[in-house]
Amino acid sequence: MAVGSPGLQRSPSSLGGVAMAFLRSHWRIAIVIVVLLGVPATWVLAHDAGQVDHALVATVQRGDFKVLVTTSGELRARKFVQITAPQGAMQAQIYQMKIASLVPEGTVVKEGDVVATLDRATVAPKLAEVTLAVQKAQAQYQQAMLDSTLTLSKAREDIRSQELGLEQKKIIKEQSIYEAPSVQRQVEIDYQQADRALAQAKVNYKTLTLQSQAKMSEVGADLGRQKNQLDMVQAVMAGFTIKAPAPGMVIYVKDWNGKKRTVGTQINAFDPGVATLPDLSQMESVTYVNEIDVRKVQTGQRVAITLDADPTKKLTGTVAGVANVGEQRPNSDAKVFEVHVNVDQADTTLRPGMTTGNAINTYEAKDATYVPIEAVSSDSGVPIVYKRSGASTVKQQVQTGAMNDDDVIIARGLTAGDQVLLSPPPDRDGLSLVRLPASTRLVAPPNGDTAIPGAPAPATPRRPSRAVPARPRG
Repeated sequence: MAVGSPGLQRSPSSLGGVAMAFLRSHWRIAIVIVVLLGVPATWVLAHDAGQVDHALVATVQRGDFKVLVTTSGELRARKFVQITAPQGAMQAQIYQMKIASLVPEGTVVKEGDVVATLDRATVAPKLAEVTLAVQKAQAQYQQAMLDSTLTLSKAREDIRSQELGLEQKKIIKEQSIYEAPSVQRQVEIDYQQADRALAQAKVNYKTLTLQSQAKMSEVGADLGRQKNQLDMVQAVMAGFTIKAPAPGMVIYVKDWNGKKRTVGTQINAFDPGVATLPDLSQMESVTYVNEIDVRKVQTGQRVAITLDADPTKKLTGTVAGVANVGEQRPNSDAKVFEVHVNVDQADTTLRPGMTTGNAINTYEAKDATYVPIEAVSSDSGVPIVYKRSGASTVKQQVQTGAMNDDDVIIARGLTAGDQVLLSPPPDRDGLSLVRLPASTRLVAPPNGDTAIPGAPAPATPRRPSRAVPARPRG
């Protein structure tokens, strides 16, 4: 039994009866509501089913088409005067030098003004070493000279003694005429021995003289070499105060790692540059192009140059040189190639070291038909687009040409004003491919990238083979 007020409680059968009574009395209103809600909903669904989002549709354009390689670079002077460490450092065996002071970059100097000084403390050990070597060579020279003097003096004294002895033997020989023949013979032998000894002593003296001269030449040459080394070291140290060889603006030189040489930087005798005095009337933009795009860049191509310091300034230039060998730049994983761009304009506001933006025009086509890259895809190796044809979509084969970062040239298959989808439609698998008309000649792509790989290549006709007649056997 239900608990509650009898006035507020109804049985299920009574509730159903009330609902049926309401519907019978208001059926016209219900029908109108259903019609008002259902017809617009049906129309919206049908409209959306046949409509394509305009954000995913692009119109085929016709006009000038450019392929640009954009890079950042740095301004440099094409001509400059090098300010270097003293010449002759390598000959003086001074291979490392340290910059002790350097005028601020951008300082305008006159010829003869002091630009930099090098630290003499780094070369002081070398100076002490060479000075000691000179002193040692001088001592050796003095010793060799004394030895030669003593040796030759003793040899001369021996010759004098032997001359006296020979004279004594001669007197004895003269007195032996009254002696027995045997005694005379012995005296004659003694005389001959003394004479031969004197002759040998004179020959030995000449040999000792030549030996002394050779020894003196040797130690003298070593002394001269050490003195020359000392002179070179002193001359290099005298040039540690570096002066400007010409008037101009001082610009720091960069090391191999891209860092500028400043106070405290070590420089070596193989690369002694400290700073430069650039000719600001002839500037160039030095940039680096990655190994993928460098094949598009050639000398003579035009370049649009911008400056980060002044975005409103527009300059032009020409590619003057492209490196043949790539290099690994700091903080870069890819190989890059150095490209030099000559700036056409002479502007007094241009300064070496300014960052530039370089847009190299590697290819240009007049009155070309092109679409966004996203509109072109591939179907079994055939480049296609999904073209709008009225309310339907057509899978259209196209022939592509050059491409840039955003668009690709359509050589055949589309005309200006056509509309193409930027992404494949949901029913792409059910669409049949509309192929290009057969052509005996395909348009050769320009020198550069083509849009979509996999386009069918023309078959190369084979020449019919000719039968070679057999030679008759003789």
